[in-house]
Amino acid sequence: MLEVSGITRRFGGHTAVDAVSFRVARGSITGLIGPNGAGKTTMFNLIAGSLRPSAGRILLEGRRLDGEPPHRVLQRGVGRTFQVPRPFPELTVLENAMLAGQRQRGERFWQNWVRPGAVAAEERDLRERARELLDFVGLWPLAGQPARVLSGGQRKLLELARALVAEPRLVLLDEPAAGVSPGLLESLVARIAELHRRGTTFLIIEHNLDVVMELCRPIMVMASGRLLLEGDAATVQRDPRVIEAYLGGARS
Repeated sequence: MLEVSGITRRFGGHTAVDAVSFRVARGSITGLIGPNGAGKTTMFNLIAGSLRPSAGRILLEGRRLDGEPPHRVLQRGVGRTFQVPRPFPELTVLENAMLAGQRQRGERFWQNWVRPGAVAAEERDLRERARELLDFVGLWPLAGQPARVLSGGQRKLLELARALVAEPRLVLLDEPAAGVSPGLLESLVARIAELHRRGTTFLIIEHNLDVVMELCRPIMVMASGRLLLEGDAATVQRDPRVIEAYLGGARS
């Protein structure tokens, strides 16, 4: 589904991502791990269109994706969440989820006068899709509350629901387990697994190795901007380069 080929990103004299290549297979949950500063989030930003690569290319289903702005990447079928979720605090939970609706007629002001019935029908459909997804992640009882009342873990669930409202085929999850209580984390992992069974493809950055080992096949490891290896959980756990990368990151 996704092919990253020789992607490099430089910031002045610093190379954050250095000639990285990998593929994400359709229907997989692919993990991307590594110590802090490895370049993982920069890679997500390159895929999602927040950054442009200095070199290399990114293909989604065989078509160039690199260079597209974030809204076009989302329209192409790539959704993402962020390590630190930032919902609009005064909007309701339901309104926050609905913000991800794509290609709504009501976004063109003149359609509200020319085709008010079609606009209203789309709005109802979007509201229903958001309702179903909030129910799926366990947030429907809070749908009418302002998003500022949510805990950190609930904000992660809201971000997942909002990303799914856009009906992406590939979802980039950035640290979904960070700051999430054990009870909510169990729910989040179960939701990801269920979405995977329904056909959604995931690329996940995660420091919680228990979550990675449970969900991800395969697992890729980055360090110092480079891809060290790709393999299954057993291969990754026993590779001396991975051990050195994590120990080195801990010492620094």
